[in-house]
Amino acid sequence: MIVASQKRKENIAEYLLYMWQIEDIIRFHKLDLDSIRANIIDKFPADRETLDRMAEWYESLIDMMRREEVTEHGHLQMNKNVIGELADLNRRILADPRFDRYRAEYYRTLPFIVELRAKSAGAPAGEIETCFNALYGILMLRLSGKPISDETAKAITQISRFVALLAKCFHLDEQDRLFGEDGPANAGETAPAANDAPEAPAAEAAD
Repeated sequence: MIVASQKRKENIAEYLLYMWQIEDIIRFHKLDLDSIRANIIDKFPADRETLDRMAEWYESLIDMMRREEVTEHGHLQMNKNVIGELADLNRRILADPRFDRYRAEYYRTLPFIVELRAKSAGAPAGEIETCFNALYGILMLRLSGKPISDETAKAITQISRFVALLAKCFHLDEQDRLFGEDGPANAGETAPAANDAPEAPAAEAAD
């Protein structure tokens, strides 16, 4: 709740990865609030009132996961909505001829997206969701201590750079500072370096 709220304000990409992780943590605990309380909530450094609000937050997510039938796999509708908003924003930026740097970053990322979609089982996800699937997959590999090939690392570096730029544009758009006269300059002034890519949230930080 606390971490999610902060990430939603500061970095929409990190927020989405965090919320996907929360979904999996809930599944790991078999949607058992008592287990989540004992292993996660009660270990969080906060006062009792905050811990109770965290428990309510987890309980609401558990209820949503049951109602939306994503108790075993899939994502909550509210998280799907974030992907939809990012995908729509991506289309709008690409359609605006003023965003040359963004367009260049997108086309540098596109070959990796195409390759990942070709390897996916079943119906391929959209381009933006494919990027997040890749980032989340790497997060899981890192948490489990599994090695990452050089080829994969190269792809993730580029995908991370693109997603970081998209996230920056998302927050500028929320502030009505992206598509106005100074919008492209605003986006270009804060060109993300490789280390500005979405950070992988640690499982123990979940709230």
